[in-house]
Amino acid sequence: MDVSSTSLDLTPLESVLPEGCLITDPARTDKYRWDRALDPNAGVPMAVVRATCTADVQAAVSFAAARGIAVVPRGAGTGLSGGASAVTDCIVICTERMRSIEIDPLTRTAVVEPGLLNAEVKRAVAAHGLWYPPDPSSYEICSIGGNVATNAGGLCCVKYGVTTDYVLGMTVVLADGSAVKLGGKRIKDVAGLPLLKLFVGSEGTLGIVTEVILRLLPAPRTPTTLVATFASLDDATRAVLEVTQSMRPSMLEFMDNVSINAVEDVTKMGLDRSAEALLVAQSDEADSTAAAEIIRIESLCEANNAAEVLVAPDAETGEAFVAARRMAIPAVERRGTLLLEDVGVPVPHLGGLVRGIADISRANDVEIAVIAHAGDGNTHPLIVFDPMDADQGRRAQAAYGEIMTLAIGLGGTITGEHGVGRLKRPWLGANIGDDALALNRRIKQALDPAGILNPGSGL
Repeated sequence: MDVSSTSLDLTPLESVLPEGCLITDPARTDKYRWDRALDPNAGVPMAVVRATCTADVQAAVSFAAARGIAVVPRGAGTGLSGGASAVTDCIVICTERMRSIEIDPLTRTAVVEPGLLNAEVKRAVAAHGLWYPPDPSSYEICSIGGNVATNAGGLCCVKYGVTTDYVLGMTVVLADGSAVKLGGKRIKDVAGLPLLKLFVGSEGTLGIVTEVILRLLPAPRTPTTLVATFASLDDATRAVLEVTQSMRPSMLEFMDNVSINAVEDVTKMGLDRSAEALLVAQSDEADSTAAAEIIRIESLCEANNAAEVLVAPDAETGEAFVAARRMAIPAVERRGTLLLEDVGVPVPHLGGLVRGIADISRANDVEIAVIAHAGDGNTHPLIVFDPMDADQGRRAQAAYGEIMTLAIGLGGTITGEHGVGRLKRPWLGANIGDDALALNRRIKQALDPAGILNPGSGL
């Protein structure tokens, strides 16, 4: 059905929503067109629904389904793959106002609405001596709904896993406007197909998550932190491989020379500007075990020609190095507009990926910073370019595609935690194969036969 925003009567939708939920003023809807990827092909929505509860989402989806209108779900808008890019004449359903949380210390669970920020969940559960582990670098500004939609990870995933490992249940609104509850406050539950795993990471293409039951852990111990710098990328990546072969640190992060210098420009904390690589490792085991683990990591770094190895003397110093790693993306962003990737490879191929990205940077004459969750092989190449320079923009786009092709060739993936969105969709088939892509689309067709949920994203 071809629906034009200039002819559609939105009164039936407005009448069933709380006052102020429906926005049609272009000056206000404009900010809901993009996520942080700033997709240049983002369309103009006919309306934005700022939902306050599951019933609001159901009303909006039911209205759209009856009229064949595209629906684009949106959380905090911090996504990096264009997964929340609007399409022309769609209805954007934003969950930013859905912010309740109920914590059950006895079952170590939290029932959370999707608009609550990751950091807010962490703070709320910490008051009960509990911890929600997934921690994207953007944890202070990204929402739980977006984390679930992309199966977000973060710095501690090398030991503690990603979002899907902490989702025990959810309420999801389907493409016909019905709502279904899945899972519950149960650690073990194999009744029926594993539908939770299907919806986590589906990027709003199969349904809109309106409530999540999160599994929590006891509060972690204060970690011991080690920082090592290397004059050689190969030495650093070899150290990563040797560490992950024999132990499981709670953090193992990587920064290359470009990102080191970008962070040093901002922090002035004395990072070695000549270093080709920097590793940040942590152990959160009990004191004696952590000490032994850090000593072992130190010896492996030194055996791989680390130029300097520092064990943080206290928690505050350690956290300063972690904060420096977290701020790498905004620090690099000061150098120009970014094309951000999150390609991943099996850890043994991390060195080949990092070296290959350096080759791509030189071949296309564009600056590329690389930061990585090195312990699990998930890298974040940051391509810096000037959008006013058409030739540089073309070279940046070429590098973007070459990096994904490189990752696929190394047995890796085009996305480890940011999602496919719209920006990476052209490479999805090459990544997962034609048969798997066809199977994905059959599932999409079964759950969303009219194709109204986030069209153009992911699948």
